[in-house]
Amino acid sequence: MKRHEQQETKKALLIVDLQNDFISGGSLAVHEGEDIIPLVNALLKCPFDVKAASKDWHPEDHGSFAAVQGKKPGEMIQLGGLDQILWPTHCVQGSHGAEFATGWDTQKIEKVFYKGIDKNIDSYSTFFDNGHLRSTGLLDYLKGKRVNDLYFAGLATDYCVKYSVLDAVKQGFKTFVIADACRGVNLKPNDTRDSLEEMRRAGAQIISSQEVLESV
Repeated sequence: MKRHEQQETKKALLIVDLQNDFISGGSLAVHEGEDIIPLVNALLKCPFDVKAASKDWHPEDHGSFAAVQGKKPGEMIQLGGLDQILWPTHCVQGSHGAEFATGWDTQKIEKVFYKGIDKNIDSYSTFFDNGHLRSTGLLDYLKGKRVNDLYFAGLATDYCVKYSVLDAVKQGFKTFVIADACRGVNLKPNDTRDSLEEMRRAGAQIISSQEVLESV
């Protein structure tokens, strides 16, 4: 019975927002964001049952852009009835910044999920917008593939990875954060550390890429 149960476990790897605007030279560059690319490539060689990715995919007039609001990045507003931090213009649909960063093997990705497409509400999570009003389709896709275990890598630890992981836990997935294959924005110095602790408290397991490479 145990062997049968083990065979039924389906594992998915989700690469979050590994796009040009989030690495060096991008409009919202995450410090050392490109450093995770070799680890991502190594993880993509593992025999996951599903390998998917997300893209921030904003219209050029997205309400989270400081320039659209006539304000400075870092200022807070209300957007879609929610507190919203304002960001530099990034990952505009069809732009170079929205393309996947070069150097990682996107050919191994079987499905891409787009988020942040509604200009009136932001979307950090790869599952839903920030108001949980619209689904990206990821949840139904993973359920259709009978995925039980979900592994996260990508950018950024303290925003899109964190909110994706919290949603994954709430949706009942056994959830893993591959910490060294993620990087944080760190608007405050301890944001990455605090986010990892928040994910751990919520029920996610914080692991290393080496642990994955040795076990998956």
